[in-house]
Amino acid sequence: MLQVRTGSQQSWNIDFKPNEISVDGEPLGWDLVSLGEGRYHLLWEGRSYSAELLELDAATKQVRLKLNGHLFELHAKDRFDLLLEKLGMSEAANNKINEVKAPMPGLIVDIRVAPGQTVQKGDALLVLEAMKMENILKSPGDGVVSAVKVNLRDNVTKGQVLVQFA
Repeated sequence: MLQVRTGSQQSWNIDFKPNEISVDGEPLGWDLVSLGEGRYHLLWEGRSYSAELLELDAATKQVRLKLNGHLFELHAKDRFDLLLEKLGMSEAANNKINEVKAPMPGLIVDIRVAPGQTVQKGDALLVLEAMKMENILKSPGDGVVSAVKVNLRDNVTKGQVLVQFA
């Protein structure tokens, strides 16, 4: 089960079962055809829709799409997110970070933070060069840098701790 919300705070409960999707307990009778490259044609309740998937962030469960030229941002919560929210732990779970690890082996080509520095979600921490591409590693949440565990020009392995937070 997923709870899906739009920016206007309208929400739906969506259940996935083999060969059936239901929205708020009602089976969803639709016909969806992929046109390639994130573009779809949708028939629902006798109406035709053109849909384009613009962005899908599986980690934050957010989707941006265009439906007949109108932009929609959807935010989903699974049963675990809903349970954390019910227990009052959702914000703590989202904002508390302990460390950032290397997502792949590579070379540290820039360090943009120092111990004691306060960072916000999305701030650049390091630049990791891997497969001839520079990847900016960003903070997954708000915090204070307690230690930078690598030096400039260090080779790192996948999963190696790069930055620790207080």
